[in-house]
Formats: sequence, C-alpha cells, structure tokens
Amino acid sequence: MIESDTIKLLRECDAGIRMGISAIEEVLENVKHEDLRKMLTDCKAEHDRLKTEILSLLSEYHDDGKAPNPMAKGMSWMKTNVMLAVEDSDKTIADLITDGCNMGVKSLNRYLNQYEAAEEKVKDIAKRLIKLEDQLARDVRCYL
Repeated sequence: MIESDTIKLLRECDAGIRMGISAIEEVLENVKHEDLRKMLTDCKAEHDRLKTEILSLLSEYHDDGKAPNPMAKGMSWMKTNVMLAVEDSDKTIADLITDGCNMGVKSLNRYLNQYEAAEEKVKDIAKRLIKLEDQLARDVRCYL
C-alpha cells in the first residue's frame, strides 16, 4: 500500500507541476510589468526543480509519471487565450494564475489526504508544491 500510494501521489504531483509550468509559460509573453515577469519566472524555475526531483523518484519506482488531463489542459489553454484576447493585461494574468494556483492547492491537498500511506519524502514534495502554489497566488494579488 505504501508503494502504491507513493507512486500515485508522485504521479499527481507530476501532472500538477506540468500543468503549472504550462500555465506560466502560456502567459509569460503577455506580462507587461517586470516584477510580475520575474515572479513568474522564479516560480517556474522552482517548479522545474521540483519536477526534476519528482521525475527522479518516479524513475526509482520505474514509473513514467502522469501527464495533465488533456481536457483540463485544453480548457485551461482556451480560458487563458480567450481572457487575454478580451483584456491583455497583468490584471488578467494575475487572475488566471490565481485561479490555477487555487485549483492546484485544492487538488494537491485532496491527493495528499487520499494517498496518506505515501512515503514522507513524497508527502514533503507535495507540501512544498502546495506552499509554492499558495505563495504565488498571494504574491500576484497586488496585480488583481
């Protein structure tokens, strides 16, 4: 059970991190304020570091990870592009990032509770990812 929960939690972290990286990359070219750009770039770099850690652990378990749900990814892409077409501003970007972070925090907490038998080092990664997403949502509030 421990190994099963560990792998499942790692997969969900992998999918979540891929979704987060993709969301940040999607909006970066539209960012106007340099401080917001730096905030998003720094957060993406931290996501990349966590992703490397997750992929390393998944490799130890001989698992390929999990891509984000194609429907969720498509809906996110569509929402981002429609909202930016209507109003291409840092306010819109902050709104999109806040929504994405909040969904990530909610999902990851659910998976953390669901896979409670997962190894502590994997739970720690999930908690760090939750903290990262929560902090980004707070940091971009000044742009809303």
